[in-house]
Amino acid sequence: MASSRPCLRVKGNQSLRDALRCQKPMRPQHASIRQYATPGPAKPRPYESKPKSQPLVGIRSQSSPAPATSPSSPTPKASTDTKPKAGTVVAPYWRISIGIILCGSIIYSMFTEPLQLESASIAERDTLSKRESGITPSSPMRLRMESLIKAQQQEIVAALERLDPSHRFRIDTWTRPNGGGGISCVLQEAKVFEKAGVNTSIVYGTLPRPAIAKMRVNHKALDPDVESLEFFAAGLSCVLHPQNPNAPTVHFNYRYFETMDDQGNCNAWWFGGGTDLTPSYLYDEDAIHFHRTIKEACDKHDRGYYARFKKWCDKYFYIPHRGESRGIGGIFFDDLDVEEKDQEELFSFTKDCLTAFLPSYLPIIQKRKDMPFTEREKEWQQLRRGRYVEFNLVHDRGTSFGLNTPGARVESILMSLPLTARWMYMHDPDKGSREERLLKVLKQPVEWVC
Repeated sequence: MASSRPCLRVKGNQSLRDALRCQKPMRPQHASIRQYATPGPAKPRPYESKPKSQPLVGIRSQSSPAPATSPSSPTPKASTDTKPKAGTVVAPYWRISIGIILCGSIIYSMFTEPLQLESASIAERDTLSKRESGITPSSPMRLRMESLIKAQQQEIVAALERLDPSHRFRIDTWTRPNGGGGISCVLQEAKVFEKAGVNTSIVYGTLPRPAIAKMRVNHKALDPDVESLEFFAAGLSCVLHPQNPNAPTVHFNYRYFETMDDQGNCNAWWFGGGTDLTPSYLYDEDAIHFHRTIKEACDKHDRGYYARFKKWCDKYFYIPHRGESRGIGGIFFDDLDVEEKDQEELFSFTKDCLTAFLPSYLPIIQKRKDMPFTEREKEWQQLRRGRYVEFNLVHDRGTSFGLNTPGARVESILMSLPLTARWMYMHDPDKGSREERLLKVLKQPVEWVC
């Protein structure tokens, strides 16, 4: 005959057995709940010792005989009080059933309804791609350009620290709330350089409709009917202001810009950049070396590039209110897109121009950094730096774009300004002096190489 055994899941749980039987008061751990049900002092426990085990309702074996009832035992009277006693669980089976249904519904919805997650931004997807796959020749151009400028930044900073070991660059890494960031490397008051900066900048953002309409003048691929467009911009900028007035200031900037759809697919792109030399005292051999090195980089891609971009540079780095150029030029180009050449060719051209910087400038600074100079020559250098500040703050489009970009890092944008500058009222150089010769060249650009 089958034995009558309670369910093993509740056999050792006295509280659960009492609840299922709906006969016993709640165990002491529920005393706090009982106080809410029966205001006033707590009642004493109905029993002091552990109650005898009784079979759970509904588990008696069908073959087991029903417990005998003594004829002399009085028949228990049904209670007329329908209000449940304090401390008892009301309708336990209904509560358990409702709980099971509710939990089941929640679990079912978790597995059958798709989770509504916010889609990752283009910047987040690019970060994940770099972390998982690295950057390869098949990566999007924006990631390849970012990799190029960061590698060149490290190489240039290392070369300049070898040239001027008296100080180390201060390196600041920063991020943008909407994606991107940059690395600013700045050197101040060193032996060779009064101020030097080599900065990378990566920007993810959104172009509003007015900005799109303005850019369509040079880029017809932009959709004129959209309200906004996601964009990416990456660039490497460098400005070096030497201590010695005989050593020239130099600047370069190479950048890449693209617009994208919501999935990160590029729909318009272009390259820009250039480099120029700004001496306080003109040495013809320095100017020739600088321009020749740049021309060689241009000629590898197009024999017409140097003359075309040199003229563009002379026109761009011009201070209208002074009637003179900022320096003796170099090259400048912008908005080079598919109408110019294919993307790979223009990327290669930009890379060659960038890697030509150190060969174009290091021989010059090494030759001039230790030359003797006078206080008068230092004063002239400060006046020329004043012209540099005027152009950068009034006319430079890169400075304007940076300062008007939401979340812009002003310190990095104004890194290009010299540490010191000077303005004198109605200053004119002496006739026949080296200072006057420089001004003549600045007012009438020279063709340094053919």
